[in-house]
Amino acid sequence: MNYISTRSEYPNKKTSAFVIKQGIVPDGGLYVPESIPALSGSDLIELSRMKYVDKAAYILGLFLTDYTKEELTRAAAEAYGRGKFPSPPVKLSRVNGDYVLELWHGPTSAFKDMALQIMPNLLSLALEKTGEERDALILVATSGDTGKAALEGYADADRVFIQVFYPSEGVSIIQNRQMATQKGKNVCVTAINGNFDDAQSGVKAIFADRNINRLLGDKGLFLSSANSINWGRLAPQIVYYVSAYCELLKAGRIKPGDKLNVTVPTGNFGNILACYIAKKMGVPIGKMVCASNKNNILTDFLRTGVYDIKRDFFATMSPSMDILISSNLERLLFFAAGAKKCAGYMRDLFDKGIFRIEKDVLDKMNEDFTGYYCNEENTSATIDEYFKSRNYLIDTHTAVGLYCANEYKKETGDKNTMLIASTASPYKFSTSVLAAIGEAVPEDEFEALKKLNQVSGACIPKKLETLEEKKIRFSKIIEKQDMKSEVISFSKLIK
Repeated sequence: MNYISTRSEYPNKKTSAFVIKQGIVPDGGLYVPESIPALSGSDLIELSRMKYVDKAAYILGLFLTDYTKEELTRAAAEAYGRGKFPSPPVKLSRVNGDYVLELWHGPTSAFKDMALQIMPNLLSLALEKTGEERDALILVATSGDTGKAALEGYADADRVFIQVFYPSEGVSIIQNRQMATQKGKNVCVTAINGNFDDAQSGVKAIFADRNINRLLGDKGLFLSSANSINWGRLAPQIVYYVSAYCELLKAGRIKPGDKLNVTVPTGNFGNILACYIAKKMGVPIGKMVCASNKNNILTDFLRTGVYDIKRDFFATMSPSMDILISSNLERLLFFAAGAKKCAGYMRDLFDKGIFRIEKDVLDKMNEDFTGYYCNEENTSATIDEYFKSRNYLIDTHTAVGLYCANEYKKETGDKNTMLIASTASPYKFSTSVLAAIGEAVPEDEFEALKKLNQVSGACIPKKLETLEEKKIRFSKIIEKQDMKSEVISFSKLIK
């Protein structure tokens, strides 16, 4: 299995170890597999008999063909075992006739753990496989959850340093404290005055800056990424969609060949793109509902074919989705329209802040996707309804997904079984959840954690429960234009 760029018609093919090491293509594009491996119905039945670690090793092995089965099995066992996750690491809950895929039972209480606990192992192996003598400096832009999950995964990893940028006013207090208290000799965390798109654009600009890359090279460093622009981050996310179908099959909730609709709350489009890849592999997935919050740029795009970032940006109660530039959409554009058109769309986005796709391309996308969005009022109402009527506590992002799934079913009458991705523990957004269920909200967010526990009876994840006691290490806030100099400053501290 080789990898090519989303923007090049004449690709320079790379191995999976190389693309995991490098992260982003020098031409600015994203790496995609040259072909999509197939899973047959008998494969899915066989996978349904496996434990999650073995499923992960098998599915990743179809994409990461320069890794051995033994290497991938060890990496999966290290990531999903040893007390980091419960067994199995993901939980399927039946709620209101649907199935909720709880992806947040890992060490940072967010779905990003599912990829970022295994990715450090994949990167370490990639350095060996490619004969890389330099150490990796990983740059991360985060809207809240990716940063902490990456920090947790890479802290004190051998030959790896990690620097995280996040919007100073764009994450919850819990998310802020998770990053600000991170331990590890190889980590650096910096807030910026700006939003997530500013952080993401700044990181991409640093990757493209030849002077910085030359300076880091002189210090024995190279840049890599832990965001979902890196295929090594995206590939492990494919696993849990395949696994969910297999688990429903094993439990007799669906029959072989039955269609499973999937709703994914998303801002950067990576999580739902992983589902799309699973479908392209042959998993019988029906319609994929792209669920957006008030920043509903993806809904508008999937309905009109116009992607326009020249619009108001809203800071919402579901901050991990407060994104206007959805990086992984580029991969879908490549699959739907090819490299030449994809490159043109990206040029228009960079130069004009808008691009339009052709009707036939939009029609092709709409065979698989539909877009819905949920405003703030409906997000709160959904949290309240599921807690009081169904005794099910959800966070603000999962609420967006459940609302959009229900809207899709009401509008279309589609009777296929629905799976909704649940992306974070409600305790990561306890103040918003308390307010939504009509409770008075303490000024202190850690008091809010305790109150939500008293009201709901749901257990507080241990690492969140003890977060208040941890010492703050990182409190620096910079202007977005100073991100390059901040990277240079951090590199000077690396020996």
